[in-house]
Amino acid sequence: MAPENGAHYSANMMGMLEALWGEGFLSPGGPDEVARIIGDHNLRGVKLLDIGCGAGGIDIELVKMHGVAHATGIDVEEGVLAHAHALVARHRLDERITLVKVAPGPLPFPAGAFDVVFSKDSIIHIHDKHALMAEVFRVLKPGGRFLASDWLIATETVSPAMADFIAAEGLDFQMASPARYRDAMEKAGFADIRIVSRNAWYRQQAREELARLKGCVGHAAAATFGRAFIAYNISGWERMISVLDTGEHCPSHLHALKPLLAMARG
Repeated sequence: MAPENGAHYSANMMGMLEALWGEGFLSPGGPDEVARIIGDHNLRGVKLLDIGCGAGGIDIELVKMHGVAHATGIDVEEGVLAHAHALVARHRLDERITLVKVAPGPLPFPAGAFDVVFSKDSIIHIHDKHALMAEVFRVLKPGGRFLASDWLIATETVSPAMADFIAAEGLDFQMASPARYRDAMEKAGFADIRIVSRNAWYRQQAREELARLKGCVGHAAAATFGRAFIAYNISGWERMISVLDTGEHCPSHLHALKPLLAMARG
């Protein structure tokens, strides 16, 4: 659905996604998927940057459940940040979570400012993956980790079905292949690069979400957001499932290490 007032995540869109995925979450899987992205990495006491923090739920989870000492969440949209600020304040975590509006482009932080850079399903909105990975590498301390998930596309060639899904979403998706992500991370200087497909998990998850949109969640949400809005999103989920089933849409986990003796590559 086309952005409202220039915002990709309108109040209606945020409300519907939270009804599906939980308060403060604008991407699938909730706290369980955050934990799976982190894996066996210990985040206690770290300074963390969250790229595309959205509505605030992820940063609250990182601080309360994973022991992050301080999370800095960045986003480009006023609406989601206002929502996140209110949620963080309600959890009384203002001293441990800083939320910053940023413009697209270089990250507004000094080199080596963070122990961990985290992102959940937000890099999809950033076109230049190579420039982003160079910036992630720069703001990480030597020995720091990049832990993320994102929505990838199997190859750089887009099928008509995928093009139809992207157009219907209206969320400025800039999807890239695992090969392009790996190349971007390698050229930035990262080591221990791992890209793990979550397609099988999300094929099932998306079907459960669609059933809820057609059922209890959709019926309740229609009273607030309107039947046309819910019907449009049901159609979007059906398009998405078709490209999940072909494997062209491949949500993935992305992990990489900035070596202790790090030197960015040209």
